[in-house]
Formats: sequence, C-alpha cells, structure tokens
Amino acid sequence: MGAALGAPVAAAASRPSVIQLVFREKGALYAAYIPAFTEGGLFVPTTREYTLGDDIYLLLSLPEDNQRYPVAGKIAWITPANASGGRTQGVGVRFPGDDKTRLLRVKIEQILGTNISSSKPTQTL
Repeated sequence: MGAALGAPVAAAASRPSVIQLVFREKGALYAAYIPAFTEGGLFVPTTREYTLGDDIYLLLSLPEDNQRYPVAGKIAWITPANASGGRTQGVGVRFPGDDKTRLLRVKIEQILGTNISSSKPTQTL
C-alpha cells in the first residue's frame, strides 16, 4: 500500500514546470533572446532549481502581440544565485526544433530586427 502512495509523487515531480513570460518591450526581449542556440531560446529569470536537460514549458507573450505562444523547451544553461558580474539568476531555455517554434523564432527575430546584431550587453551568452 505504501508504494502506491509514492507513485503519484514521483509522477508529479517529473512534470515540466510552466512559466509565463511576458515581454512588454523590445529591449527586454533583446536582453533575453539567445541567438546562439541554433533553434533560438530565451533567458528566463527564476530562483527555482533546475538541472541541465530538464523540460520546461513557457507561455510566451511578445511586445505588441496579444497572442500567447506555448514553447516546450529544455534547460540548456543555468545562471546560479550570486553569479559573477551581477548577472540575474535564471536559466537558458533552448527552443525545440519543430516548425511551430521555428516560426516563433523568426517572429522574435523580426521584432528585434537590426537589434539582434547589436553589441549591447544581454543576460545571455
């Protein structure tokens, strides 16, 4: 009987977390976007503990766009608390290589336009 009680806890722990990410302005999106990832990605400020490779589900809102975009990403890097250079604690989420997310990456890069090649510092790589 005790084993049956433990099973649902293990299942709940393995479900990906869901984070709503709202970008109201282009500058914030620029600071979080990760063009170094082939499929694109975003920096997500969070104090929650993650491990590389963990699944994470983002509900993404872009500037001047009322639509929310679901992204099933993976944790690709971790910025710990008290990181050097005063960087914000959080995780880098790598986008999946599916067509829907590829279109989202194109949309983000269109919003950022020429900013994407800017030398302005970001929260990313």
